[in-house]
Amino acid sequence: MSIVQIITDNVGLLNMSIGQWIMILIACLFLYLSVGKKCEPLLLLPLAFGILVSNFPIAGLHAYYFNPNEFQEIAGPTLPGLMNVLYNGIRLIIYPPLVFLCIGTMTDFTPLIASPRLALIGIGGQLGIFVAMTVSFFVGNALVPYFPGFDGFTWKEAASIGIIGSSDGPTSIFAATRLAPELLSAVAIAAFSYMALVPFIQPPIMRLLTNDKERVIVMPAPRKVSQREKILFPIWMTVLVLALVPQAGILISMLMLGNLIRESGVAERFVHTFQNDLINILTFVIAFSIGTSATADRFLTVQTLIILFCGLLAFATGTVGGVLAAKLMCKVTGGKINPLIGNSGVSAMPMAARISQKLGQQYNPNNFLLMHAMGPIVSSTIGSAIIAGVFIAIFK
Repeated sequence: MSIVQIITDNVGLLNMSIGQWIMILIACLFLYLSVGKKCEPLLLLPLAFGILVSNFPIAGLHAYYFNPNEFQEIAGPTLPGLMNVLYNGIRLIIYPPLVFLCIGTMTDFTPLIASPRLALIGIGGQLGIFVAMTVSFFVGNALVPYFPGFDGFTWKEAASIGIIGSSDGPTSIFAATRLAPELLSAVAIAAFSYMALVPFIQPPIMRLLTNDKERVIVMPAPRKVSQREKILFPIWMTVLVLALVPQAGILISMLMLGNLIRESGVAERFVHTFQNDLINILTFVIAFSIGTSATADRFLTVQTLIILFCGLLAFATGTVGGVLAAKLMCKVTGGKINPLIGNSGVSAMPMAARISQKLGQQYNPNNFLLMHAMGPIVSSTIGSAIIAGVFIAIFK
């Protein structure tokens, strides 16, 4: 009987909880979306597989297999496992700045430099951050009496949830790690999942808030930007942010370093590596690590449900804010701004710009909005990182 008991205790299938089964079903859904529907497979595929393996008991294939803070055994051996080592790159804020470095080499700031007013659309797109932060705080605390063991959210935690509205996974991870590490898994999964769903979330909102006359507006070609302007922009932007919002310095400085490497033209080997090999490795490692942190006992909570709801609200209201800002600029400029680029007020790069281009082409085949939409996107990327730095300075 002892041999049977030993075997029974060490068979994962016989020790699974209902919560773990639910998480495996969620993993299968993400696998279907990534493989079957080809929805952001570079993100969802490793994320889904991480969720899958982390929710089988006994194997210890989750990010919490080992506690690096106290160097104490939690389960299994005293040495950290692979999943925990990979996850430490998130916990120690290593991966997000490196992603920003790669994004910098892939980003052309020319549309923003040529037309700085497009930054106003990026500012409008930050509406989702503040809506999600406010809703999570008040709704979360209003639900406290109805869910024993749930204590609601502090403003620090609500700020971390709000950054999901940045539509930028690395920024969300950065803010959550600094403000609410206990919410990191739910915040990161919400951010990456909704980024994959941007093609489904944004178009209905864009159609609802614009009319036929606005959708066919052909925007004039932006002015030509000199090479000197392209080189000076990342330098003075870095200095400005470090001087005024140093808490956001790590993200912005790495973003601008990548862009300076790109525009300087003297380090092509770096550009090729960052644009291809390094960003692919980081995307895989981040998504997989976040997946291995989504264990049933930590993810299937009231907190997570509220975070997922607020994340969806953040993406939707961010899109609304960006489109409304673009509509206002359309009126102010006498019809020179197509409001369809307003969805790019959220920094889902480059998906949001592709959506602007696709809808613009549907209503006017002569419309080419892709480069115009990149202006609000890059301004939103900068703006959301700065807001994250402001939140860290205030609440931490």
